[in-house]
This record gives sequence, C-alpha cells and structure tokens, in this order.
Amino acid sequence: MKNRATLALAAASLALLAGCVPNNGPLSSKVVESGAEKTTTIEQTNVVFDVINVDQRVANSVTTLGQPSLVSTFGFGSAPGTPVIGVGDELSVLIFEAGPDGLFSTVERKSTTIPVVVQPNGHGQIPYAGSIMFAGKTLEGARQEIAQALKAKAVEPDVVVNISKNYSRMVSVQGAVNRPEMVVLGLSPQPLTSVIAAAGGPTKASYDTYVTLTRGRKSSTVLLQSVIDRPKEDIMIRPDDKIFLTYDPQTFTALGNVLKNGKIPFETSTLTLVEAAALSGGARADLADPKGYFVFRYEYEVVYRQVVGDNRFRDLIQQGMVPDREGRYPIVYKIDMTDPQSFLVTQNFPVRNKDVLYLSRHPATDFIKFVQIIRGPLAVARDVQLINNASN
Repeated sequence: MKNRATLALAAASLALLAGCVPNNGPLSSKVVESGAEKTTTIEQTNVVFDVINVDQRVANSVTTLGQPSLVSTFGFGSAPGTPVIGVGDELSVLIFEAGPDGLFSTVERKSTTIPVVVQPNGHGQIPYAGSIMFAGKTLEGARQEIAQALKAKAVEPDVVVNISKNYSRMVSVQGAVNRPEMVVLGLSPQPLTSVIAAAGGPTKASYDTYVTLTRGRKSSTVLLQSVIDRPKEDIMIRPDDKIFLTYDPQTFTALGNVLKNGKIPFETSTLTLVEAAALSGGARADLADPKGYFVFRYEYEVVYRQVVGDNRFRDLIQQGMVPDREGRYPIVYKIDMTDPQSFLVTQNFPVRNKDVLYLSRHPATDFIKFVQIIRGPLAVARDVQLINNASN
C-alpha cells in the first residue's frame, strides 16, 4: 500500500509539472491561429489582425508604401511667383523729386525715406498720396501706384519700395532645434532643410529626429533623415507653415528565443529584418523555431490593402479590426527562415520604429524541457521502488 501511495504521489507531481513547463512566448502555430478568422466574426474585445507570409512582393510593397511622405500630403511645391507684400510688413518707401524745392526734396537732398507698416486692412499711409493698398501687391506694383498718386503733386517723382521686415512671410520652427524661433522666408523659394538650418539645425542626430509639418488643416510627420536621403521630400515651405522637430530614437523590441531580449536602438536611419535579427544576437539554436520569425506592427492602410487585398481588408474591418491613433492597423508578418530565399527577402524587408520582433520556440522544446523537469520526480519514484523492493 505504501509503495502504491508513493508512486501515486510521484504521478500526481508529474501531472502538475506537465502544466508548468516554462516558455517565453507562444508557438508559431499559436501566433498564426490568433489571426482574424477567415469567415467568422471574432469578439470585439480581441485585437483583430492578419498574419501575412513575407515574400518578395510583400517586402517590396512594405518598402515602397510603408513610409509617410511629405510630397504625397503637400506636393513638392513649384517655385512660387513673385512674393507679394503682406499685412504687418515693414516697408521703406524712398521718394525722389527732380526739383530742389518739392514735397520730398530740398536743396540739400533730393529724396525722402518714409517708413510704412502695412495695417490689418492691407493699407499704409503715404504723405500727399493718401491711403495706399499694399497687401497683395508686388514691390513694383506698389511703386507704380505711389508714383501715379504723386504724379500731379510732386516734381517728376520717382519711387523705390523695399521690404525692411517681411513679417508676412514667417515660419514657426520649434521643438528639438538649436534656436526655436520664427524664421523669415526670403524672397526666393526655400526648402524644408534650409528653414530648419536657419533655426540652428536639429539638436540630435537626424536619424533619431522626426519633423512634423503643419499647413492649414494638413499635417504629416516623417523622419528627418528620410528628407535628407530623398531630395524629393525636401519640399518648398510656405509662409505660415509650422515645423516641429521631435527627438524620438528609433527602436525595436526583440522577444522570444533570441540571445538578446529587450528594446534595441537602430542607431541608423533604416534597418532591415536581417540586420535587426543580427542586433538581437541571432536565434537560440537549442530552442528557436526557424519557421517562426514574426514582426508585429501597426501598418498604414495603403500598405495593408496592398499586401492582403481590398476584399480581405474589408473583411477584417467587418470582423472588428480598428486603427490606432495614427490610422494604422495591426498586422503580423511571418518569415520562414528554413527557406533559402528568406535570407534574400529579409535584406529588403524594413523594420520600422517600435516594431516587435518575435522568434517562437520550436515545438520539440516543450517536450525536452518537460523531460528535464521530470527527471527529479522519476528519480525519487525509482529510489522509493528500490527501497520497497529491498524491504520486502
């Protein structure tokens, strides 16, 4: 009876331990099964997402469409026409007269400089010419109007109009720049990087700095390094634009059966999946499932539709998939590293800021861990059996 009780106790211990096999994340099959159902609607309390196998087509779509663009939001902006005078501008109006004793001339001097501030109604006062409409006019247009107004009053008047302070062509540059300030745009077109340089440039590395451009009701945020790397993104800035720089180091999080778990910085402007795998120390050869590389991400709608198709995207929305605050949708990319082509595809698949790289454990590892755990109870049961046999 004592022998049977001891063996029963050992068996109960084994059963308990079987449910306590340690692991560091779900199996590959569990991740795939967690994706949205293909035909049924799942509970709204769950996060609805799709699991996509990465091939060259998917990698190309993510690379091409996966980055926000200033050009797509605002257009590059061709060179504007001749700048015009605006409200608040400070002007210098120089009036010459041919005679020595005119309205604006004396024996000592033949000209007079009149400072003018363009008022909220767009007008400014010129002696003997009255109220002149300046706002919306070019410098030449304002010059001609003043000269015409003085033609019958002054002695062969000639006029020169210059802008002393161009307050109507200001751009706000704030945030992680060395000199946050209102930058005055010149009379020639100025690209985004030139305006940022006028504010002293970014305080941190460009690959860890984001720039947000707001124009009216439109706004877009891009990595500053992407503007430098892609000249077409260095768009022309307009008066009243708002530019804000944010220091936010690019990182990804490595989890699962990799040698280095945790948050890992990019320390570069772009990072591919194969490079991210190397930064995380590579796979644990004794535990990892090479078929179970996953990238968890919130993806832009245009990319999502491209990789899953419009019909599948609509199905996911009906099943309850919702975007985050930036309008991106949850998705999981799966890579099978037992396929030799994956080593080429992962060189073109970009890792994004805040991605989660997860490497699942191999299904066989649970059995191996279980065997290692139960060696202790089995040894106890064996020793008890030997003692009982000897006593009998």
